Amino acid sequence: MDLQIALLLGQDGITNGAIYALLALALVLVFAVTRVIFIPQGEFVAYGALTLASLQAGKLPGTLWLLLGLGAAVALVEIALALRTRQMRRIPSILLLNCGIPLLLGGILFAIPPATLPLAVQVVLALMLVVPLGPMVYRLAFQPIAEASVLVLLIVSIAVHVTLIGLGLLFFGAEGSRTPAFTDMSFEIGDALLQGQTVLVVVASAVLIVALYFFFERTIYGKALRATAMNRTGARLMGISATMAGKLSFTLATLIGAFSGVLISPITTIYYDSGFLIGLKGFVGAIVGGLASYPVAAAGAVLVGLLEAYSSFWASAYKEVIVFTMIIPVLLWRSLTTRHVEEEE
Repeated sequence: MDLQIALLLGQDGITNGAIYALLALALVLVFAVTRVIFIPQGEFVAYGALTLASLQAGKLPGTLWLLLGLGAAVALVEIALALRTRQMRRIPSILLLNCGIPLLLGGILFAIPPATLPLAVQVVLALMLVVPLGPMVYRLAFQPIAEASVLVLLIVSIAVHVTLIGLGLLFFGAEGSRTPAFTDMSFEIGDALLQGQTVLVVVASAVLIVALYFFFERTIYGKALRATAMNRTGARLMGISATMAGKLSFTLATLIGAFSGVLISPITTIYYDSGFLIGLKGFVGAIVGGLASYPVAAAGAVLVGLLEAYSSFWASAYKEVIVFTMIIPVLLWRSLTTRHVEEEE
């Protein structure tokens, strides 16, 4: 391996690591707030990429039908609850939020050929189609069992993951998709060529991480999420709604996943089930951070990206094994150094 190859592999590793870092942060956030190990995180990566590819191909994305279906299901559940509690005034807002907005998006896509829209508008539409799926999934699958044990929540998370993979196959088919590059710029650094797409991925990931930092530090909702993550019982006693915190954490996690999918869609071909492996590598980074520390999780995810890139050169057939084997010494070290605490009732 010469210097040029090392630089190219490092470039790939940092690019992949930036995506894994975003997913690791989302996994840590969801687990800290809701105790859910969010296995379906990777599916939203695939949904974001495939939805953008469908829009650019002039097709109606399958995620629109999923959004309409989940919106109708959530509306029925919420209307039944409103009728039971005699809160009739909530019904119009429930219908508008869960059915009206998805129908409006569908009308826009039917009226305007999506392939003719500017790239920025296509990206926004893709995010608008995918991001609302997160809180809807939380409302239907996790909110009714929010007080269940971590094991039960994990089982439901696996069930949601399998369901979303099956729906992805139904909506997008078995063929992979890749979008055109967002930029054709490139930069020469010594003997290495730095692609503009790589710079865009790293910069966009860094901007999103900084935006999340300011959200948690400067906004009331961010502080509410931090309080819930630190002490769920104390947060409830201070008037912070656990339901609101759960929905908001799932919304942010879905936004991060869909945005990550949009970023990598020009770099690699995405299939309906590609998100699982991508999300699993983000999970390895989150485990390095103990599903608690955001900076350590992000650093662990970047390490995963670099390890994957260099192992693909030295032992490409075993690169996945090498990456996932990294979790064993981390778990062993944490089991020896962490005091066991009974799960909060």
